[in-house]
Amino acid sequence: MISNSNANMRKGSSRLFRPKRILGDKSVPYLFLFPAMLGIFIFKLYPIIEALKESLFAPTFVGAGKKFIGLGNYTTLFLDPQFWNSVKVTLLMNVVINPLQVVLALLLALLLNLRLRGIGIFRSVHYVPIAVSVPIASVIWNVMLNQDQGIINSMLNALGLPQQPFLGSKDQALWSIVGIATWRGVGYWAIFLLAGLQEVPKNLYEAAAIDGANIWQRFRNVTYPLIKRPLIFVIVSDTIINFLMFAPMYLLTRGGPENSTNVLMYESYKSAFVYSDFGRASALVVILLSIVLLVIAAQFRLFKADH
Repeated sequence: MISNSNANMRKGSSRLFRPKRILGDKSVPYLFLFPAMLGIFIFKLYPIIEALKESLFAPTFVGAGKKFIGLGNYTTLFLDPQFWNSVKVTLLMNVVINPLQVVLALLLALLLNLRLRGIGIFRSVHYVPIAVSVPIASVIWNVMLNQDQGIINSMLNALGLPQQPFLGSKDQALWSIVGIATWRGVGYWAIFLLAGLQEVPKNLYEAAAIDGANIWQRFRNVTYPLIKRPLIFVIVSDTIINFLMFAPMYLLTRGGPENSTNVLMYESYKSAFVYSDFGRASALVVILLSIVLLVIAAQFRLFKADH
């Protein structure tokens, strides 16, 4: 009797202190996602909304006022040769740097995935470039690429080759920045691809080898389909980062020489903080984000068709 009464008391107390369900079971995941979604709205979506709103205004240069001009900033940009030069430089850079970084990152990940002696040390060392901050990396490469005293030109001289201007040349500055960004980014993206490669079952490679598949056939029929998701993530993320690249242009070339590295992001910075025209700067950002969205949509469509 006593044990039965204790059991009933426990059941009663559990019912008494059981939390009341204010939200349904389907709402619980959204409750956990709310802090992350709030952060995305505050730090991602809200600035875009503000940029869209700001792009419809122009400074009056009388006090701190501004006036509504509608699409006037966009009309002015489309008639500005400087804007079109920035678009050309931005697209040209990304046409080269995005495939270059992804291919090198994939090759590096395949190398890191091999079972070789000392591979663990190499996996640690290859990540060093991304651990170096952008300002420090820019200073280091600025010294290394110096036309008169840089180590790169010293090596060229030792090989009997002529010195190169690198960052001081309108023909080489953009590609020098592409090289610097690739040096810094390849190891980072390789980490994601390496994680995908390590999830591929080894018995699939063994079965393919037994069937007589060569290295390329094993990659195409086994590796690529199983790392497609991390590969898409790397391609899309790399595209976004490279389209929004700003620091190397600001620290190394200031958009020069002769506007050869004046990408849209740097042109937006100049409009805002050099010329105090925040409406033009916001319009540039909106156009840049529109281009990025179009490129990403094309990438997803391409992978969907490939699937």
